Amino acid sequence: MVPMPSPDPTPITPDEVADLRAAFPYFSDPPSAGGRPVAYLDAAATSQRPARVLDAERAFLEHANAAVHRGTSRAVGSATELFEGARATVAGFVGADRPEQIVFAENATDALNIIALGIGEANAGLGVTGSERFALGAGDEILVTEAEHHANLIPWQRLAKKTGAAFRYIPVNEYGTWSIDDARAAINARTRIFAFSHVSNVTGFLSPAAELASLAREVGAITVLDACQSVPHLPVRFGELGVDFAAFSGHKMLGPNGVGVLYGREELLAALPPARTGGSAITKVTMEEAEFLPPPMRFEAGTQPVSQIVALGEAVAFNRDVGVARAAAREHELVERLVQGILETPGLRLLGPQGAEQRVALAAVEVAGLHAHDVGQFLDEQGVLVRVGHHCAQPLHRALGMASSTRASVHVTTTEDEVDRFLDGLRGAQRYFGTVAPSATPGAGSAR
Repeated sequence: MVPMPSPDPTPITPDEVADLRAAFPYFSDPPSAGGRPVAYLDAAATSQRPARVLDAERAFLEHANAAVHRGTSRAVGSATELFEGARATVAGFVGADRPEQIVFAENATDALNIIALGIGEANAGLGVTGSERFALGAGDEILVTEAEHHANLIPWQRLAKKTGAAFRYIPVNEYGTWSIDDARAAINARTRIFAFSHVSNVTGFLSPAAELASLAREVGAITVLDACQSVPHLPVRFGELGVDFAAFSGHKMLGPNGVGVLYGREELLAALPPARTGGSAITKVTMEEAEFLPPPMRFEAGTQPVSQIVALGEAVAFNRDVGVARAAAREHELVERLVQGILETPGLRLLGPQGAEQRVALAAVEVAGLHAHDVGQFLDEQGVLVRVGHHCAQPLHRALGMASSTRASVHVTTTEDEVDRFLDGLRGAQRYFGTVAPSATPGAGSAR
């Protein structure tokens, strides 16, 4: 079992949370519903942004906007310095050895596609030096888990069909989780790629990434980590985990939309051909062929979202200044409160680990007898903002015998009162729709 953050970093206190919330325009003057401030419990979908992140993007656009890496003017040099400074900040935050291991993408989905499409190019005769490392064909296997977000599932399905490799997956159990033993049984000498999420966006399950990377490395398989739900909430060092590639997004970690991050080991990035080509990614172009720059610029063709990338650097700095370990300890306290309330309420089915251990930042539930959309609408009337639906994980929900669920996700800015409002809202929905007796009270045990 993977341990949760040690209690040693002292959790951020409620008083400190109040000070943190004051740094966010959204929480300083929140929208209201029914005369109460909205309880924002959807950080797993997109997080709110502190003023200093918004200010960083505005300041760049107002005072430093220029074409990065294009030309020799002083303005271009200043803009490029800010752009590359953000890359270095991100690299340090996630434990990359060098900034060149960080590639900017449109979002995490795009970052994952850069890997899968690049491997497809390598197998279509469009490789670069070293691309034979990515050779795939009949007899090879691409492995994922049944719990994956579509962004870390569909690209690998399509790559298998393109190359003739077999597509396999680790099935989930009745709670939507899987174990290191399940992975050990599935990984074999034919496994060439193993793609998995660090933290599930539905169950909150924290996978043992370092152990999984080690298992894959023993058979020569490449590991691809979806880190969208871990980097915003845990101290993550990709180099120490030993994964080959990883992807995460800016908008889930207090940053802007329109920018994601691809991390890769240097030798693998160097051997990966670009799937999208054009300006800024090349060294030489003739009418017959093109030669490409080394990473990361090989993968950053065209004009980049420079102001968003500068703002992402500021978001990373904000997270670093808050203290990721302390924030994780605080969030774990909130998750314990959230999970306990769900398990104590009759008629609620908790997805994922049946407790707070090996769970990060979120909890999804099925309310017996109610569609998740009805639950979400009721909560919205109470001013509680959550996510409902299949969360871009249809196979996982199908394996659990449902079409959708209701998910609450916490952040370091979340308060105990907001968690309690969610729990009260679930119970209120049960009473309103008549799915439990009005006299039912918490403490009678879970629906399972």
